[in-house]
Amino acid sequence: MTHSRRHFLSTGAAAALAPYAFASHSEEVIRVGVIGCGGRGTGAIWNCLASSPMVRIVALGDVFAERVQSAAAKLANEPRSSVTPETTFSGFDAFQKVLAADVDMVILATPPHFRPEHFAAAIAAGKHVFMEKPVAVDAPGVRTVIAAAAEAKTKQLSVVSGTQRRHQQPYLEAMAQVRDGRIGEIRSASCWWNQGFLWRVDRTANMTDTEWQMRNWLYFTWLSGDHIVEQHIHNIDVCNWAIGGPPKSATGMGGREVRTGPEWGNIFDHFAIDFEYDNDVRVTSWCRQIDGCTGKVAEEIVGTQGVLRTDGGRAIITGESPWRTKGGRNPYEQEHVDLIASITGSGPYLNEGRRVAESTMTAIMGRDSAYSGKKLTWAEAINSEGRLGPDDYAFGPLPVRPVSVPGS
Repeated sequence: MTHSRRHFLSTGAAAALAPYAFASHSEEVIRVGVIGCGGRGTGAIWNCLASSPMVRIVALGDVFAERVQSAAAKLANEPRSSVTPETTFSGFDAFQKVLAADVDMVILATPPHFRPEHFAAAIAAGKHVFMEKPVAVDAPGVRTVIAAAAEAKTKQLSVVSGTQRRHQQPYLEAMAQVRDGRIGEIRSASCWWNQGFLWRVDRTANMTDTEWQMRNWLYFTWLSGDHIVEQHIHNIDVCNWAIGGPPKSATGMGGREVRTGPEWGNIFDHFAIDFEYDNDVRVTSWCRQIDGCTGKVAEEIVGTQGVLRTDGGRAIITGESPWRTKGGRNPYEQEHVDLIASITGSGPYLNEGRRVAESTMTAIMGRDSAYSGKKLTWAEAINSEGRLGPDDYAFGPLPVRPVSVPGS
């Protein structure tokens, strides 16, 4: 059984935006293709539809045919869907077929390993992009995303990523307070994503190695980047946002204490990272996926005059100038509202590609430091040539990379 942290549902009224006519269409619509039709991809469909009456879902693609068929079935009675059997695609080349369809924008929601290739192809094809986080699992992938983001800027293609806190009212208001000096000079920060186990798909007799790993993509570093990259990137990104850029170095530790069997792939189940930024600012990063332990998903930014605490739907500053806020629109919808506004010109131009790539690289640097047991500098991490995953994609044998052992 599978389960998504973001549910497949639509909430809230569609936001009215200024009309915009695309050169290829007489009607004022934004034609959207979806690449990756699992839980996050199907959730993003409804978030996108809720964001604007201009949106039309016209093409679907996924490696697995049944996921495409399931998404198409859920859209069967949606009046703003024109998906047909001719615009549904499966297989490892499905992304190319979606990009070749008549689409203006694509949603990229496959496992993160595939994001750099898909993003670069989308920008080369002249498409606006919503892409889920993280945007890579290794340094070569990050560099690909940064290069494609620069190309997107040249082409004035809009790019928004799934780090939804960047579009969430309490966070936006809190960062404005930080910029205005309410907490003084930032001296340190901490961030957490501590929770229990997530879903897992049991292997059946007819599953190849590749299929089994892809259906359990969370648990294989080559597909997810490990949970510090796939999940904890949200909190790490908030710290980068507050401080104003990525860190200079990372010294990490972690391990595989509870999820030790082969059914859990080759990722760790806990990490603790010390990130060092300019001006001797330190960030302590904690993430864990172990049942029966205290949970916490939050960030804390410590300044010389106060402390900002954020934990999803609210933000609180204590100290010399107390302040608090909460609420706002569903951020999973708001990120699409902001993307559509960028595409139509009714809002500021957005290109979040480089920023999310740097936060992805921050998490990768922490992971690789913990895997190796060695301190890593930003330059060492981002210039690494280590690439994760196979060179060619096919359903067949695929050995699992051994679990990393620090110090070995």
